[in-house]
Amino acid sequence: MAKLIDSRYGKARVRVMKLDRSQPQHQLLEWTVRVLLEGDFETAHTVGDNSNILPTDTMKNTVYSRAKESKAETPEEFAIELAEFLLGRNPQVHTVEVKIETAMWKRLVVDGKPHGSSFMRGSDELGTVLHHATRETKTMVCGVENMVILKSQNSSFEGYIQDDLTTLKPTADRLFATAMTADWDYTDGGSAFAARREAIREAMLKAFAEHDSKSVQQTLYAMAEAAMAAVPAVNRVHMVMPNKHCLLVDLKHFGQENNNEIFVPTEDPHGYIEATVVRE
Repeated sequence: MAKLIDSRYGKARVRVMKLDRSQPQHQLLEWTVRVLLEGDFETAHTVGDNSNILPTDTMKNTVYSRAKESKAETPEEFAIELAEFLLGRNPQVHTVEVKIETAMWKRLVVDGKPHGSSFMRGSDELGTVLHHATRETKTMVCGVENMVILKSQNSSFEGYIQDDLTTLKPTADRLFATAMTADWDYTDGGSAFAARREAIREAMLKAFAEHDSKSVQQTLYAMAEAAMAAVPAVNRVHMVMPNKHCLLVDLKHFGQENNNEIFVPTEDPHGYIEATVVRE
């Protein structure tokens, strides 16, 4: 005898590009949205009764329609609006989860001036929002994914365990590259989303650049500390920092010295460092 204990369903990878032409400096947003619903869906699974099922195609259309009507300037605001709309129209639904990924677009600078209608994709970095809403409660986790950063000095790795399987040599001068993912939430529920996100991002980048790194772990901690110092409403920062190794190439076979100049960037295998830092 089988028993369904939980379920949810929805629409993923709904891509939306919104252009505001109301001012000479056009505003461009690109979001990738995922919507998941939880509710009274048991009979759809057990007896094939679809009477409580909102089609996922309708969810996709809802994203586009609400994007047209929305005045939201941030993905956080749009996630809140979208969840409230779906809860308001679907009594069989008790929980809505909205995840939004924001692509980075930068305005082109032409002849030293920002161009009003031309943009360049900045990088593969994504801003992220995960909003979880019921009729009684709301939570939001904000973050970044795939922030690719590198520092070429003030990075070392020494004093670690060396046993009979260790081949890695200690170094006082190495390249430090990572594709960071981080998320955080706000103790006050959140406001001024764009300003807070920018403050956290800039504080983390400044800490990365200026930190005298003895390990990825130490730099991760310094970046989380900087984020909480920049925005007092942040009480928790979770970070994943893969160590994207840049390996020194041995040029001795060619009669050349490699004074930390020529490296081979590698993807796999890589170190994987993850931690959560909270405010005391």
